[in-house]
Amino acid sequence: MQYTFILSAFLVAIASALAVEARAADTYKTAIFGGGCFWCMEPPFEQVEGVVDVKAGYSGGKEKDPTYEQVSSGRTSHLECVQVVYDPEKVSYRELVEVFWHQIDPTDKGGQFADRGNHYTTAIFYHDDEQKAIAERSRDELDSSGKFDSPVVTSILPATLFYPAEEYHQDYYLKNVLHYSAYKTGSGRAGYIERVWKADTKSEYVKPSEAELREKLNAMQFNVTQKDGTEPAFDNEYWDNKDAGLYVDIVSGEPLFSSTDKFKSGTGWPSFTQPVDGGNVVLKSDQSLFMVRTEVRSKKADSHLGHLFDDGPEPTGMRYCINSASLRFIPVEKLEDEGYGEYLHLFK
Repeated sequence: MQYTFILSAFLVAIASALAVEARAADTYKTAIFGGGCFWCMEPPFEQVEGVVDVKAGYSGGKEKDPTYEQVSSGRTSHLECVQVVYDPEKVSYRELVEVFWHQIDPTDKGGQFADRGNHYTTAIFYHDDEQKAIAERSRDELDSSGKFDSPVVTSILPATLFYPAEEYHQDYYLKNVLHYSAYKTGSGRAGYIERVWKADTKSEYVKPSEAELREKLNAMQFNVTQKDGTEPAFDNEYWDNKDAGLYVDIVSGEPLFSSTDKFKSGTGWPSFTQPVDGGNVVLKSDQSLFMVRTEVRSKKADSHLGHLFDDGPEPTGMRYCINSASLRFIPVEKLEDEGYGEYLHLFK
């Protein structure tokens, strides 16, 4: 009898949770953006609080069930796009449109960066009159801002059927980190975003002078971050740290990794499946020690952090092997006080 009561209560709890989730899903909205290569358009939206799901795919054309081979070769009227499902109570459509602008060259009529052709041109696909008005107003404001020498040519069109891309394209930046990073840089997109939007980007994370660093850092921290050194395994501050919080660059303070992505690798160094913000890390080829490895450095301070390996657990399969000496740990309860309150949602 007691077990029956417990089982009934458990089933009621599950039903209640599913009902709440269903009610929440009913309030979600969808946005579709064409910004050139969809590999580069997924990450910025996935990092936005309030975004529920992002999928790479094809839209804007008439052909049914297009494939990557067809679209990427220009044999359809579709554009490479991303579909963004979001909670309007947490993030507005206008905010998503602003994220979109900051990833593209809105003055390019022939494609985006190294990718040419109509299938790589930019567009905002609206689902209702409200989205249309917001998109048009935002585009007009950008066009008249004087930021560009050429007119903004991004199309604003009614949404059509969205076709998800093949599975290997979804979250490509996580599945193929090295190729994605090389592509985004080699295509010219990364440099353009840095150059054009730098003034609009939060830039409080700066690298102090060498004299200041020698005073601020201990010998190990200086050797690791400035001289590409490596600290001893199992004899460093955070290799076995299990507390919840954020790991930031010891030099600049830029956010790097979250405890929610930390795992026990058995290597004796802090290991993470992914950065908290992919824009804050840079990957470089390291051919020292008579081998080829992938070095991980911070974006703003250019600190040596560690190395990236492809033997990590799901969901990314990656292991960011990082020196404790390059990090400063901020517990969850201190994030707000230290100016990192925007990352609190990671720990809810």
